Amino acid sequence: MIDFYTWSTPNTRKVSIALEEMALPYEIKLIVLKEQQQKQPKFLKINPNGRVPAIIDRENDDFAVFESGAILIYLAEKTGMFLPAEVQSRSLVLQWLMWQMGGLGPMQGQANVFYRYFPEKLPSVISRYQNETRRLYKVMNDRLADEAYLARDYSIADMACYPWVAQHEWSGISLEDFPNLCRWFEAIGERPAVKVGMTIPEPQRPPDKMLESARHFVKTS
Repeated sequence: MIDFYTWSTPNTRKVSIALEEMALPYEIKLIVLKEQQQKQPKFLKINPNGRVPAIIDRENDDFAVFESGAILIYLAEKTGMFLPAEVQSRSLVLQWLMWQMGGLGPMQGQANVFYRYFPEKLPSVISRYQNETRRLYKVMNDRLADEAYLARDYSIADMACYPWVAQHEWSGISLEDFPNLCRWFEAIGERPAVKVGMTIPEPQRPPDKMLESARHFVKTS
């Protein structure tokens, strides 16, 4: 059993997609960000950085893993799925995963903040992060001109990128100039595990009801 510490963010949805794709049993442990539960001492023992997601592998000496990319690698190695053993194929997956961790996530994350949340509208700052996100989308689009998936075969790299691309409208960005990316996005969005993973936790439910349901919900797929 995996204890899955999560809230509704693109980084946590990477992990929920992976758990579903790998058919691993897991229990949802909601961390309510607006209540600063991620900064509480109990959670900081699991993730010293005070962020979600994090997991505890109850089948492996209660081993804790934090950072979404590290969690994806851990789960892939645990199951032998979505991360090839052959050196070059494995490297290709890890290259695109690191690209997401170091580029797409941080840049689009800033686009989200300044476009949606920041109290002062700063057009030059919004434009800077939106343009960089578009540049990164073009990198994906160019790559996907010749490949069905980022690392040739469907992998944890695709799982890492998909929840961020799914927020393109939240960043004020259109996909219409990226036909290969659109094709990839639509294909991945049709995967049953992705459909489920993108709803965990359910984003539209009030926090109190989400917490109540989570106390009784154990995923056993």
